[in-house]
Amino acid sequence: MKIKKAMILAAGYGKRLLPLTQRIPKPLLEVKGKKFLQYSIEFLLSNSINQIIVNSHHLHQQIQDFLNSNFPQVSISFETQILDTGGGILNAISFFQGENFLVLNSDTIWTKHYQQEILKLIDIFESGKAKAALLLAKKENSFDHNLIGDFDLDHKNFINKNNKKYIFTGCQILNPNIFNKCKKKIFSMNEIWNDLIRIDSLNGFVSEQAFLHATNLDVFNKLNNSTIIDLK
Repeated sequence: MKIKKAMILAAGYGKRLLPLTQRIPKPLLEVKGKKFLQYSIEFLLSNSINQIIVNSHHLHQQIQDFLNSNFPQVSISFETQILDTGGGILNAISFFQGENFLVLNSDTIWTKHYQQEILKLIDIFESGKAKAALLLAKKENSFDHNLIGDFDLDHKNFINKNNKKYIFTGCQILNPNIFNKCKKKIFSMNEIWNDLIRIDSLNGFVSEQAFLHATNLDVFNKLNNSTIIDLK
């Protein structure tokens, strides 16, 4: 695996998990005794991605304290104002020093079952000419059956929005050059993805794993009470 650096997005307010997130940032909520952020970091480390940065804003000090106590080697990018997904990544872009990097959303539960799929996503990205790649999930594999699709995928592994059969898992691989023309400070990655789709420069790969994502408080509680999910 050539990719050695990653970012975990952890700055959001987690409004859909209120009232829990009034006092605990969403990345530090626990499912089956382990924090979301811990799942993300341990997954990256298990894949030999050792240079990690986490962005933060809401209840920042709690995230800083958690990292200091448990993963002191992980860097943090504190945002004085919320910058959205694209702005948050751009704000930390110097960390990657021009290298391709991986980004994880911290509200998906990342387990070892994704390891081979991440390798496949990296292979698709590195063997093609696309500037970014997204790991997608089948709607029928989502723990939250109410989620609608985000993207479709053609036979050449290029993403489009024709039928939206697949859900974005929260894992993406990025070439830092995609931000070269960005003039905004606050923006969503959706803007970047849409630009890449128009020029056939966004690859994708469809996961076969169960997609475990804390969409809202009800789903979060069901994840914690489930006896069938495998979090190893």
